[in-house]
Amino acid sequence: MLYNKLGRDELQKRLDHEPFGRVTFSFYRYVRLDDPLAFRNMMFEQHSDLGCLGRIYVAKEGINAQMNVPEHNHDAFMGWMSKVPQLAGMPIKYAVEDDGKSFLKLTIKVKEKIVADGLDDGAFDTSNVGKHLSALEFHGLVGQEGVVVVDMRNNYESEVGRFEGAITPDAITFREELQQVTELLDDKKDNKILLYCTGGVRCEKASAYLKHKGFNDVNQLYGGIIEYARQVKVANIESKFIGKNFVFDARMGERITSHIIASCHQCGAPCDTHVNCANDQCHMLFIQCPECAKKFRGCCSNECSDELVNPTQGKGAPFKGKKWRRYTGEITLLYSR
Repeated sequence: MLYNKLGRDELQKRLDHEPFGRVTFSFYRYVRLDDPLAFRNMMFEQHSDLGCLGRIYVAKEGINAQMNVPEHNHDAFMGWMSKVPQLAGMPIKYAVEDDGKSFLKLTIKVKEKIVADGLDDGAFDTSNVGKHLSALEFHGLVGQEGVVVVDMRNNYESEVGRFEGAITPDAITFREELQQVTELLDDKKDNKILLYCTGGVRCEKASAYLKHKGFNDVNQLYGGIIEYARQVKVANIESKFIGKNFVFDARMGERITSHIIASCHQCGAPCDTHVNCANDQCHMLFIQCPECAKKFRGCCSNECSDELVNPTQGKGAPFKGKKWRRYTGEITLLYSR
């Protein structure tokens, strides 16, 4: 069985009753995989045997993984990785905050790309990436005159946490952001450009793309925000990344500093807690404070709250395609009916 067959309730019950802890981490590598499906199936069998959970994408261009492993199987997992040529020596980014509940199941999918970017990789040299900067090198450059810091994440990620003075494009996909960044920086091709993202994978492609577009001094934070947070903590220096680091698992965020730089999308109170609308026909991602969670029953609107109490007989057409986006500092809910 090379895929999960259990329902959410059973998966949650199993996780809640596990008598051991889990270690959450992420990794990625651009590496040629001639048969992504066979590689995917090999990984699923091994990961299942070790009790791993998570979300992993495999493509001809490489692998991108966010996952956890039982503490008692951590060494065995790392030993297995070292024996797979495509994974040997893989840099691992461990979670900043880890409750062991980051994932419910193991999902490994074969994709066209490990990060959807909409680029024709044959049109430029994807291996000609920007200079990798350690966390402390990156830290020392942030805030210097002429240095341009760019957040290569989506707007819902940068809304809750970002580097001081960073450019944070108003994009909800990586594909959109690449285009916006190129346009925003058009007059800064001779500046020192610093790129950062969650773990580094998006910066690999973005830095190569910017160099292809004529930017002369492109640099990227090696290991991303996750590794930066770890290293500045070890060095006992004040973080220049403030707020939360958004993560794509059940935690939805790791606290890096105590700053709360976002607001509840419903009442405007200081808040940086992401939730999904409790109405499963909507399931929109948004920021909600405890008071509004109670008032709206964990939903994004009165419409969705009413749906929980009195479900419609239809198939949720009024809620299909809901999403949010930032406009001039405001959060607007968009409905596709």
